[in-house]
Amino acid sequence: MEVHSVDWIPVAERHGRPAHLGAVWFVGNINLTGMATGITALSIGAGLMWTVVAVVTGSLFGTFFMAFHSAQGPQLGLPQLVQSRPQFGYLGAALTIWVFALVNYVAYNTSDAILSGDAMHTLFGLGNSVGYFIAAAVAALIALFGYHWIHRVSRWLTWPLVAVMAVLTVAALRDSGLPDGAFAFGPFHVAAFMTVFVIAAGFQLGWAPYVSDYSRYLPPTVNVRTTFWWTYLSSGISVIWVFVIGALAAAAHPNATPVQAFREAADSLVHGLGWVVVLALLVGLLSVMAINQYGGMMSMISIKDSFSPVVPSRRIRAICITVMFALVWAVAQFVGVDRFNAFYGNVLIFLAYVFTPWTAINLVDYFFVRRGRYSIKEIFNPHGIYGRWGWRGNTAYLVGVVAMVPFMVSGPFVGTFAHLLGDADYSMFVGLPVSGLLYLFLCRGLDLDAERRVVDAEGLLAEIH
Repeated sequence: MEVHSVDWIPVAERHGRPAHLGAVWFVGNINLTGMATGITALSIGAGLMWTVVAVVTGSLFGTFFMAFHSAQGPQLGLPQLVQSRPQFGYLGAALTIWVFALVNYVAYNTSDAILSGDAMHTLFGLGNSVGYFIAAAVAALIALFGYHWIHRVSRWLTWPLVAVMAVLTVAALRDSGLPDGAFAFGPFHVAAFMTVFVIAAGFQLGWAPYVSDYSRYLPPTVNVRTTFWWTYLSSGISVIWVFVIGALAAAAHPNATPVQAFREAADSLVHGLGWVVVLALLVGLLSVMAINQYGGMMSMISIKDSFSPVVPSRRIRAICITVMFALVWAVAQFVGVDRFNAFYGNVLIFLAYVFTPWTAINLVDYFFVRRGRYSIKEIFNPHGIYGRWGWRGNTAYLVGVVAMVPFMVSGPFVGTFAHLLGDADYSMFVGLPVSGLLYLFLCRGLDLDAERRVVDAEGLLAEIH
């Protein structure tokens, strides 16, 4: 069972290979929630083929940033959220981006909870609440054992899930429920296309606040390029695969719930195959539920550590996982399976908005401002060189969000400029450069030479390579 939580991983305890990231990020998308994203995407109204184009381009775009966050793990040996302190401050990070990160974990795990309960009901006739309780209990156990077991379970599941996906792909393409002309490009609706793009990119950006949590035990000799490609290719390929299958299933079975759609698609190939496919996707969902419970636990501990130092222990890990368990169960009961598509679609768009400025600031700081040179001790020092309130990061974040608002399209709200541009959502293309460039400008006054002297004297980190 893992002992560490938000603390630094000593070099002597680093192990593993970059290829292990491939399993985690491939399996992380092969599940009911990932496929349900494809169903939600199709419901926006872009049409099947334009939805496919939007999810492919949006996924490749969002995964690009996610993979660069992953590359920070071996270099720093820190959880992603703790690494935000140099940009946002010791308290600033806790009261801004960490709160959004906790919302992220709760929202995704609520979606997982709803689908796991529905899958348990479909497979075994259990009540949705009972099904979620069983699924979440298994996921909580994996999360409690932690990093090593999450990686291990992902490696065990990789090839069985590849086989399931191959079968389901054949079934979805041959499904008799697909309407005539399903694969023809219809009229192009820019508003619907851009909303799907934001959903797909937001799904991948949702990993960003905790992606390096699963690379932080790798040896520091693993370079940025290697970590990036193992994350980018495995996550990018798997997420596009599940989104497209989800969209195909929705096109063939438009009135079904996500679980019913996948079962009916597989049954259209071989009767009874749907039960096996849903079971396999449920097992894959347990893996990502464990990741989300683990991430929620890390977020809670990170927030608490900002107000009173936390001594890493199994006890506090267990308490935080239990709190996540109960909180997600309560939200899932309120939402229910009938409102899943509306809830999940809004979650993806909201998370894309709140994490777009953060991802720009964090990556600019790491690759262009401090270039991977951080003092580990000062990151955990509430009165250290990074300050309690990082005014540069918080200012760039707030300005970035404000700049995005006129370009947003969410529910009944359509920003002024978005309306002039055909009700299309271009907010991500505004938030990224505004936040990143403003932060880079504000950092001109940083005394980086003084910081580097502290880092060199500490002797724990080398310059990124």
